[in-house]
Amino acid sequence: MENQKFVPALGYDFLTEYYDLAIKLTMPEKKFRRLLVDTIKPNPNEKILEFGFGTAQNLLLVKKECANIDLRGVDIDPKVKEIAAYKIAKNNLSIPLDLYDGVTLPYANNQFDKVYSCLVFHQLDADTKIKCLKELFRVLKPNGKLIIADWGEAANPIMRLTFGLVQILDGFKTTNDNVRGLMPNFIEKAGFDNIFIPDSINTLIGTFSYFTARKNEIIKVDFQKNRWHSAC
Repeated sequence: MENQKFVPALGYDFLTEYYDLAIKLTMPEKKFRRLLVDTIKPNPNEKILEFGFGTAQNLLLVKKECANIDLRGVDIDPKVKEIAAYKIAKNNLSIPLDLYDGVTLPYANNQFDKVYSCLVFHQLDADTKIKCLKELFRVLKPNGKLIIADWGEAANPIMRLTFGLVQILDGFKTTNDNVRGLMPNFIEKAGFDNIFIPDSINTLIGTFSYFTARKNEIIKVDFQKNRWHSAC
Protein backbone atom coordinates (compact mmCIF):
# COMPACT_ATOMS: atom_id res chain seq x y z
CA MET A 1 0.00 0.00 0.00
CA GLU A 2 1.31 3.42 -0.94
CA ASN A 3 1.96 5.72 2.00
CA GLN A 4 -0.35 8.68 2.43
CA LYS A 5 1.15 12.11 1.94
CA PHE A 6 2.27 13.70 5.19
CA VAL A 7 3.51 17.04 6.49
CA PRO A 8 7.18 16.69 7.54
CA ALA A 9 8.52 18.22 10.74
CA LEU A 10 8.54 22.04 10.37
CA GLY A 11 6.42 21.68 7.25
CA TYR A 12 9.22 20.94 4.76
CA ASP A 13 11.43 17.89 4.32
CA PHE A 14 14.66 19.88 4.09
CA LEU A 15 13.97 21.44 7.52
CA THR A 16 13.61 18.11 9.35
CA GLU A 17 17.26 18.02 10.44
CA TYR A 18 16.77 21.41 12.15
CA TYR A 19 13.67 20.31 14.08
CA ASP A 20 15.37 19.85 17.46
CA LEU A 21 17.03 23.26 17.20
CA ALA A 22 13.73 24.92 16.30
CA ILE A 23 12.06 23.39 19.37
CA LYS A 24 14.87 24.60 21.63
CA LEU A 25 14.61 28.14 20.27
CA THR A 26 10.82 28.54 20.31
CA MET A 27 9.56 26.46 23.25
CA PRO A 28 10.38 25.83 26.92
CA GLU A 29 11.61 22.37 25.98
CA LYS A 30 12.54 21.01 29.41
CA LYS A 31 9.23 22.16 30.89
CA PHE A 32 6.91 20.86 28.17
CA ARG A 33 8.67 17.51 27.85
CA ARG A 34 8.76 17.08 31.65
CA LEU A 35 5.03 17.74 31.81
CA LEU A 36 4.48 15.19 29.07
CA VAL A 37 6.41 12.49 30.94
CA ASP A 38 4.56 13.35 34.15
CA THR A 39 1.24 13.06 32.34
CA ILE A 40 2.19 9.70 30.81
CA LYS A 41 3.35 8.38 34.22
CA PRO A 42 5.05 5.24 32.85
CA ASN A 43 4.80 2.31 35.26
CA PRO A 44 6.79 -0.94 35.28
CA ASN A 45 5.60 -3.60 32.82
CA GLU A 46 3.30 -1.26 30.93
CA LYS A 47 3.18 -1.47 27.15
CA ILE A 48 3.41 2.07 25.77
CA LEU A 49 3.37 3.45 22.21
CA GLU A 50 4.45 6.85 20.94
CA PHE A 51 2.45 7.83 17.85
CA GLY A 52 4.73 10.02 15.75
CA PHE A 53 8.06 9.51 17.53
CA GLY A 54 9.83 12.23 15.54
CA THR A 55 13.47 12.58 16.55
CA ALA A 56 13.02 10.33 19.62
CA GLN A 57 13.38 13.04 22.28
CA ASN A 58 10.28 11.86 24.12
CA LEU A 59 11.08 8.17 23.75
CA LEU A 60 14.43 8.73 25.45
CA LEU A 61 12.88 10.60 28.36
CA VAL A 62 10.06 8.09 28.90
CA LYS A 63 12.46 5.13 28.81
CA LYS A 64 14.84 6.83 31.25
CA GLU A 65 11.93 7.64 33.54
CA CYS A 66 10.98 3.97 33.78
CA ALA A 67 13.33 1.45 32.20
CA ASN A 68 11.14 -1.57 32.89
CA ILE A 69 8.47 -0.81 30.28
CA ASP A 70 7.70 -2.19 26.83
CA LEU A 71 8.11 1.03 24.85
CA ARG A 72 8.02 1.45 21.09
CA GLY A 73 7.37 4.19 18.54
CA VAL A 74 5.60 4.48 15.20
CA ASP A 75 5.95 7.18 12.55
CA ILE A 76 5.26 7.74 8.87
CA ASP A 77 8.51 9.57 8.03
CA PRO A 78 11.57 7.44 7.12
CA LYS A 79 13.88 10.44 7.51
CA VAL A 80 13.01 11.04 11.16
CA LYS A 81 13.30 7.31 11.81
CA GLU A 82 16.98 7.50 10.83
CA ILE A 83 17.53 10.41 13.22
CA ALA A 84 15.63 8.67 16.01
CA ALA A 85 17.45 5.37 15.57
CA TYR A 86 20.81 7.15 15.76
CA LYS A 87 19.87 8.90 19.02
CA ILE A 88 18.57 5.72 20.62
CA ALA A 89 21.75 3.82 19.74
CA LYS A 90 23.87 6.71 20.99
CA ASN A 91 22.10 6.45 24.37
CA ASN A 92 22.67 2.67 24.48
CA LEU A 93 18.94 1.99 24.60
CA SER A 94 16.75 -0.50 22.78
CA ILE A 95 13.44 0.96 21.59
CA PRO A 96 11.74 -0.57 18.53
CA LEU A 97 10.75 1.92 15.84
CA ASP A 98 8.07 1.11 13.28
CA LEU A 99 6.99 2.84 10.10
CA TYR A 100 3.39 2.75 8.91
CA ASP A 101 1.43 3.72 5.81
CA GLY A 102 -0.56 6.56 7.38
CA VAL A 103 -3.74 4.48 7.40
CA THR A 104 -3.48 1.35 9.56
CA LEU A 105 -1.12 0.95 12.50
CA PRO A 106 0.89 -2.31 12.34
CA TYR A 107 -0.52 -3.64 15.61
CA ALA A 108 -3.38 -5.90 16.65
CA ASN A 109 -6.35 -4.65 18.64
CA ASN A 110 -6.04 -3.96 22.38
CA GLN A 111 -2.22 -3.99 22.55
CA PHE A 112 -1.14 -0.96 24.60
CA ASP A 113 -1.78 0.32 28.10
CA LYS A 114 -0.98 3.88 27.01
CA VAL A 115 -0.52 5.71 23.74
CA TYR A 116 0.91 9.19 23.61
CA SER A 117 1.61 11.70 20.87
CA CYS A 118 3.45 15.02 20.81
CA LEU A 119 3.24 17.74 18.14
CA VAL A 120 1.61 15.49 15.55
CA PHE A 121 -2.10 16.22 15.37
CA HIS A 122 -1.78 19.87 14.36
CA GLN A 123 -0.22 18.57 11.14
CA LEU A 124 -3.32 16.52 10.24
CA ASP A 125 -6.53 17.70 8.60
CA ALA A 126 -9.85 17.08 10.34
CA ASP A 127 -10.64 13.76 8.64
CA THR A 128 -7.14 12.41 9.22
CA LYS A 129 -7.23 13.50 12.87
CA ILE A 130 -10.33 11.38 13.47
CA LYS A 131 -9.01 8.40 11.47
CA CYS A 132 -5.74 8.39 13.41
CA LEU A 133 -7.54 8.75 16.75
CA LYS A 134 -9.74 5.78 15.84
CA GLU A 135 -6.62 3.75 15.13
CA LEU A 136 -5.17 4.74 18.51
CA PHE A 137 -8.48 3.73 20.10
CA ARG A 138 -8.26 0.36 18.36
CA VAL A 139 -4.75 -0.52 19.55
CA LEU A 140 -5.30 0.64 23.14
CA LYS A 141 -6.39 -1.92 25.70
CA PRO A 142 -9.77 -1.44 27.39
CA ASN A 143 -9.39 1.38 29.93
CA GLY A 144 -6.16 2.35 28.15
CA LYS A 145 -5.01 5.95 28.39
CA LEU A 146 -4.48 8.41 25.55
CA ILE A 147 -2.16 11.39 26.04
CA ILE A 148 -1.78 14.09 23.39
CA ALA A 149 0.52 17.08 23.74
CA ASP A 150 -0.07 19.62 20.99
CA TRP A 151 -1.21 23.10 20.16
CA GLY A 152 -4.51 23.97 21.78
CA GLU A 153 -6.94 26.85 21.97
CA ALA A 154 -5.11 30.17 22.16
CA ALA A 155 -5.19 31.45 25.75
CA ASN A 156 -5.28 35.10 24.67
CA PRO A 157 -5.01 37.32 21.55
CA ILE A 158 -1.21 37.41 21.77
CA MET A 159 -1.01 33.62 21.71
CA ARG A 160 -3.38 33.60 18.74
CA LEU A 161 -1.16 36.06 16.89
CA THR A 162 2.13 34.28 17.58
CA PHE A 163 0.61 30.95 16.52
CA GLY A 164 0.59 32.37 13.02
CA LEU A 165 4.22 31.27 12.63
CA VAL A 166 3.24 27.64 13.21
CA GLN A 167 0.40 28.02 10.71
CA ILE A 168 2.71 29.43 8.06
CA LEU A 169 5.04 26.43 8.41
CA ASP A 170 2.51 23.64 8.93
CA GLY A 171 -0.50 25.01 7.06
CA PHE A 172 -3.66 26.84 8.08
CA LYS A 173 -5.98 23.98 7.08
CA THR A 174 -4.49 21.52 9.54
CA THR A 175 -3.80 23.91 12.41
CA ASN A 176 -7.02 25.94 12.53
CA ASP A 177 -8.91 23.23 14.42
CA ASN A 178 -6.22 23.12 17.10
CA VAL A 179 -6.13 26.83 17.78
CA ARG A 180 -9.95 26.92 17.82
CA GLY A 181 -9.92 24.41 20.67
CA LEU A 182 -11.50 21.52 18.75
CA MET A 183 -9.09 18.71 19.72
CA PRO A 184 -11.41 17.40 22.50
CA ASN A 185 -14.22 17.14 19.92
CA PHE A 186 -12.09 14.97 17.65
CA ILE A 187 -11.03 12.78 20.57
CA GLU A 188 -14.66 12.26 21.57
CA LYS A 189 -15.74 11.45 18.00
CA ALA A 190 -13.11 8.69 17.91
CA GLY A 191 -14.84 6.96 20.84
CA PHE A 192 -12.86 8.14 23.84
CA ASP A 193 -14.33 9.16 27.21
CA ASN A 194 -13.09 11.06 30.27
CA ILE A 195 -11.47 13.78 28.16
CA PHE A 196 -9.50 16.37 30.10
CA ILE A 197 -7.00 19.18 29.50
CA PRO A 198 -4.88 18.91 32.67
CA ASP A 199 -2.28 21.50 31.66
CA SER A 200 -1.49 24.22 29.12
CA ILE A 201 1.66 26.30 28.59
CA ASN A 202 1.96 29.63 26.82
CA THR A 203 5.04 29.62 24.58
CA LEU A 204 6.63 32.07 22.15
CA ILE A 205 4.53 30.58 19.34
CA GLY A 206 1.20 29.72 20.92
CA THR A 207 -0.63 27.84 23.66
CA PHE A 208 0.58 24.26 24.09
CA SER A 209 -1.94 21.91 25.72
CA TYR A 210 -2.10 18.40 27.15
CA PHE A 211 -5.15 16.25 26.40
CA THR A 212 -5.94 12.98 28.17
CA ALA A 213 -8.71 10.44 27.57
CA ARG A 214 -9.68 6.83 28.23
CA LYS A 215 -10.84 3.92 26.10
CA ASN A 216 -13.75 2.86 28.26
CA GLU A 217 -14.70 -0.38 26.58
CA ILE A 218 -16.42 -3.06 28.63
CA ILE A 219 -14.92 -6.50 28.28
CA LYS A 220 -17.38 -9.31 28.83
CA VAL A 221 -17.62 -13.06 28.31
CA ASP A 222 -19.89 -14.53 25.67
CA PHE A 223 -20.74 -17.79 27.44
CA GLN A 224 -22.66 -19.20 24.45
CA LYS A 225 -19.69 -18.95 22.13
CA ASN A 226 -17.14 -19.35 24.94
CA ARG A 227 -14.95 -16.50 23.80
CA TRP A 228 -13.96 -13.00 24.84
CA HIS A 229 -15.26 -10.01 22.97
CA SER A 230 -15.62 -6.30 23.59
CA ALA A 231 -18.60 -4.02 23.42
CA CYS A 232 -18.61 -0.26 23.73
